[in-house]
Amino acid sequence: MSDAILRPRRSVLYMPGANERALEKAKSLPADALILDLEDAVAPEAKAEARMRVAAAAASGEYGYREVTIRVNGPGTEWHADDLRAAAEAGPDAVVVPKVDSAETVRDVERALEAAGAPDHTAVWAMVETPRAMLDARAVAAAGERLTVLVMGTNDLAKELHAEHVPGRAPLLTGLSLALLAARESGKVILDGVYNDVKNPEGFEAECVQGRQFGFDGKTLIHPSQVKPCNRVFAPSTEQIARSRKIIDAFDEATREGRGVVTVDGRLIENLHVEDARRILALAEALAGRA
Repeated sequence: MSDAILRPRRSVLYMPGANERALEKAKSLPADALILDLEDAVAPEAKAEARMRVAAAAASGEYGYREVTIRVNGPGTEWHADDLRAAAEAGPDAVVVPKVDSAETVRDVERALEAAGAPDHTAVWAMVETPRAMLDARAVAAAGERLTVLVMGTNDLAKELHAEHVPGRAPLLTGLSLALLAARESGKVILDGVYNDVKNPEGFEAECVQGRQFGFDGKTLIHPSQVKPCNRVFAPSTEQIARSRKIIDAFDEATREGRGVVTVDGRLIENLHVEDARRILALAEALAGRA
């Protein structure tokens, strides 16, 4: 299992790049990852100043265990090229690229980062948020060497579909599933989209549970109050950890004894169950000491 897959990304919080206080506050929040935003959260007249501020924050090394990424303005905008050059120089953990709907977009971003001298550790996270991106998710997910994460842009996807935001997200389920299939086939991490109503904690938690059940690795967030419940939902539970250990122990014992059939609590255990148990324990170990 690759380091990119094992790194916890339960909670991935957008932080406005134009807000110095927000960037400072992010250093104390228990989010697994931060997206320092130069796109939607920054007015056009503030883009240049925010770019400098975000680049300095990403290069500071002051965010502890948190994965620090920069969301640049999208391809085709007047700020995109300058954002990529500044991000390459700052060397964040990743550059988050909005409106990625083709493999060629991924390759263009990778070429631009390499031309600007981005360090090898700076990955690309591709936001998939259009009908074309859903239909071409397989090609996008497999497009680049730096690409490690797909990020669902569910607000834009709903807009493009003329869909309503409803509990259970029925209008988006096809797109979510297509992107998940693409991520898993290519061995990439995939993050669920944001939940807009910050005053509805019950609805937020229900959507976190849905995302976890679907198979997402974590969720993107728009408010600090969403971090702790998201961490809890996407972390392995005490019951899952105990059962995973039980499965591995039973399988190892059966292997030593030459038995071909293994059962735990009356259920047949196969290699696929053991692999999933090992994944759960590896994630639990990676989360040790975090909120």
